[in-house]
Amino acid sequence: MSLATKICGLNDEAGVAAAVAGGARFVGFVFYRPSPRYVAPERAKALAALVPTGITRVGLFVDADDAAIAAALAAPLDMLQFHGAETPSRVAAAKRRFGLPLMKAISVAAPDDLAEAERFALSADWLLFDAKPPRDRAGGLPGGNGIAFDWQLLGARHWPLPSMLSGGLTADNLGAAVAATHATAVDVSSGVESRPGLKDPAKIAGFLRVASSL
Repeated sequence: MSLATKICGLNDEAGVAAAVAGGARFVGFVFYRPSPRYVAPERAKALAALVPTGITRVGLFVDADDAAIAAALAAPLDMLQFHGAETPSRVAAAKRRFGLPLMKAISVAAPDDLAEAERFALSADWLLFDAKPPRDRAGGLPGGNGIAFDWQLLGARHWPLPSMLSGGLTADNLGAAVAATHATAVDVSSGVESRPGLKDPAKIAGFLRVASSL
């Protein structure tokens, strides 16, 4: 099995270089200002230029309007990722407006949350399953919180779209996560950082090394 990997929240040259060298299939840039991983469009443009053809450059947005997305497209992006409360109609409208494939994040804490994924079967191109932020965590972000959900919830499910697993992944638990969920693509952000917002090239390399062995 070939496990596709996405390194998300990249905001410096060293992180991008480690992702590219390690064989990441996707790289993500966060355009959500409250995130410690936020990059301004001009900065993202410079970083995206370092990514070779064949690696998908993803822009992450949270309930963004068209103007904010258009500004971010100063960077050469290949895919949009919506990580907020966007509806299927919003997803479809953004795809028409910007002509890019779109990945929709689904926040998971309980079995009922997976029903949300079915709503996007006709509008999104990818699904991303991430842990729902805990209600008692002040300032919790929509993603990148370093927590996992119960992977067994996904183990027996099949989806009409390609999907990624995210939430609390590290080099140490990646094998168990893939075994439990049968994931064919994974997304990591906080699990390859030395502190929130600062990617660790050695951790990126280690994560991708484990992924390549699965």
